[in-house]
Amino acid sequence: MNEYTVASVDSALKLLAIVADHPGLGVSELAERAGLNTSRAFRLLSTLAEHRLIERSSDPAQYKLGTQALVLGIAAGRQIDLAAVSQAPLMRLVEIFNEACQIRVRDGDETVCIARVESSHAVRVHGTIGNRRPIHVGASGKLLLAYTPETEREVLLNRQLRAYTGETRVDADSLRSELEQIRAQAYSISHGEATSGVVAISVPVFASNQHVLAALGISIVESRFKPKGLADLIEHMTTASREISALLGHKSN
Repeated sequence: MNEYTVASVDSALKLLAIVADHPGLGVSELAERAGLNTSRAFRLLSTLAEHRLIERSSDPAQYKLGTQALVLGIAAGRQIDLAAVSQAPLMRLVEIFNEACQIRVRDGDETVCIARVESSHAVRVHGTIGNRRPIHVGASGKLLLAYTPETEREVLLNRQLRAYTGETRVDADSLRSELEQIRAQAYSISHGEATSGVVAISVPVFASNQHVLAALGISIVESRFKPKGLADLIEHMTTASREISALLGHKSN
């Protein structure tokens, strides 16, 4: 520890790192691993919990990362420049299929587009970097919602779900079933849910652990979509998402 290090901050960050690596430990075990007495560890854990960096559950208490840690993780992923890392794989997908491809990330109860490559078709799906929409809307939103931790997912599903088109999924029970299927198959598809007349497909992009950092999506004018080509499309998209994930430090099993 150097002369500029604040001891309490140093101890709190050590605890946070231990919780990240070993979720479910109690205060005594965390204190022992951090080299702290139990009362000091408890005070520091309580402070971290107030800032939603960790969550306390069960009786006796156990600790795991909180929602603010997820927000920080997503922000850190962006600062690695996810948009730049994604550009070449997105461009290769557009070269193969000549359809608009994009990367969307979760931001609270919305998704936001952070990278996009357009198709050259005269009739094409228009979109912009920075475009936002509710997380339940469209293939990429549903995919990110499917991989959101269950407690947070239920909070989002129990809100009023606004329809963008007549096809937008707004029934929570129906969405729950679909989200389960998305997790099982590792891709999402929507037909006119965000924009009428557009079919969208999305696959997950992983961060350096098993956390889904982003959704890689492709948007196709419905008249050009061929259901028989879906498997080939998903295969190429998954290859691109694995490339992006690897560049972010993810090691596949």
